[in-house]
Amino acid sequence: MVRPFIWLFKLILILAIISVLWVFEYKFFNPPTTATMISDKWAGRGATRKWMPIEQIDRDMVRAAIAAEDGKFCQHNGFDIEAIEDAMKRNASGGRIRGGSTISQQTAKNAFLWQGGGYPRKAAEAWFTFLIENLWGKRRIMEVYLNIAETGIGTYGVNAGSMRYFGHDAKAMSRTEAARIAAILPLPKARGATSPKGFTKRYGNTIATRIGTVARDGLDACVYKGIQAPPERTPEKTKSGPLPGSEYESAKPLPPVEKPVSVPAEEAPVEADPATTPDPVSASPVEPTATVDGKPAPQEPTPDAS
Repeated sequence: MVRPFIWLFKLILILAIISVLWVFEYKFFNPPTTATMISDKWAGRGATRKWMPIEQIDRDMVRAAIAAEDGKFCQHNGFDIEAIEDAMKRNASGGRIRGGSTISQQTAKNAFLWQGGGYPRKAAEAWFTFLIENLWGKRRIMEVYLNIAETGIGTYGVNAGSMRYFGHDAKAMSRTEAARIAAILPLPKARGATSPKGFTKRYGNTIATRIGTVARDGLDACVYKGIQAPPERTPEKTKSGPLPGSEYESAKPLPPVEKPVSVPAEEAPVEADPATTPDPVSASPVEPTATVDGKPAPQEPTPDAS
């Protein structure tokens, strides 16, 4: 009876050593890929990422991430106990399931694990969160987070996201641009940063306001401790053009009709004038369907943020 426990202990010890070495490697070398990137490539969507050092990313983008995802990023040790307790209370009361994950937890999940829930993954996420908090530090955590977070279908990192949506890199972003990127982070496949509507637009405006609070209270100070923060830069003029990967966000065309039915002219439906027809989305608090180039993007289930 003792032998199986010995083998189990050895296996756990080996996995722990491997994980420590893995995390230590990523302290100096950028993650070459992630499980989500591999999934997108496997599905034929590709995975575009343009790594940018934290010293070059516009500071408002860092502030926007903190304002949207983790206001106590510089205060906690990887776990925001109050946020976790609040999430548990909200989930127990019913309604939409919410998580209490910090930026550190999300980085651990994105860099080393897979998407989805389950207690094994959550336990591994907690372990990797502990490791990166103690081996990387806050600056490296934020740098990796902003470079591997999904910012659109087949698009990863805020730099690639800024180039996709606004036509310029993330070295100089307006507060509105940074806020819109942060607003789509929870549901990057279902939200768009260009011409957002409904909830995404309102949430982006809220984040833009919170950026000032983060700056005023120095809630991003830990990211730039010991280094010089990037200077304020004027964003480049937005370049218009097709969004890369938009072909994957468009709905598949319907199959051809084998026996088309002709409709008499007097019975043909009259198309509504879009200029006079009220937008049902704007009158509803429900989050709208994201669009890309005027076409609906496929909806995906809300990811487990914990």
